[in-house]
Amino acid sequence: MKVGISTATFFLKELTEDTFSVIRHCGGDICEVFLTTYSEYEPSFIDLLLDRLEGIEVYSVHSLNTQFEPQLFNAAARTRADAEVLYRKVLEAGRRLGAKVYTFHGIPHLKKNAVIDPVTSGKRLEELGKIAKEYGITLCLENVHWAMFSEPSFFEIAKDYCPSVGAVIDVKQARQSEYDWRDYLAAMGDRLKNVHLSDVDERGNITMVGKGIFPFEELISRLEHMGYDGPLLIEQYAKNYADYGEVASSVQYLKNLIGG
Repeated sequence: MKVGISTATFFLKELTEDTFSVIRHCGGDICEVFLTTYSEYEPSFIDLLLDRLEGIEVYSVHSLNTQFEPQLFNAAARTRADAEVLYRKVLEAGRRLGAKVYTFHGIPHLKKNAVIDPVTSGKRLEELGKIAKEYGITLCLENVHWAMFSEPSFFEIAKDYCPSVGAVIDVKQARQSEYDWRDYLAAMGDRLKNVHLSDVDERGNITMVGKGIFPFEELISRLEHMGYDGPLLIEQYAKNYADYGEVASSVQYLKNLIGG
């Protein structure tokens, strides 16, 4: 396993194209590129990112998903087709950056009583997963408390209908969904392709990795037992730290745990 950082960790502190030098400074070996707006999906912007990678490996890409991912499931064919244009732009960006994974949220829970059917959704996810494979990328559904994969049971059912689709665990989102992160791991099984990490203190507040009470040793042990060979990606909010030294300390904390 490698230790890396999501560029989202520096959102509003650095422009996306300026994050790679910071990731390198903090000791990260690998990253997820969070493309934050439409203009960042354009080929000219990806050219800029390629010029500034600083030797950092790009493992995954992430879009500002609410811009178009929900519409990929829309009942209207024209709406789906328009959303697929943007989806393919992000996939092409990921292909050029060398990404292996697309971190995906899909449908949000806009209404409390809304039911997102895992069978129907799974079948559509498979169509989208096959499109991703055209670009050499695995579409991976992330557990997100406000989106379709908010409960472990959703993926347990849906995965039977989307064999080409992987999964991303976010331990922060698991806690916000009020389910144990271990239940999400069990639901994901060998579909797990990406890991997003943050920490939490005794009061339930998000804190930097290594500064709270989350059982990272247990998590890493479980990942190893599952045969997971992807990265450990720190994904924090900019308000979680005062300076980049704290981010670097989190990277080193994880490297010490995995013996790297």
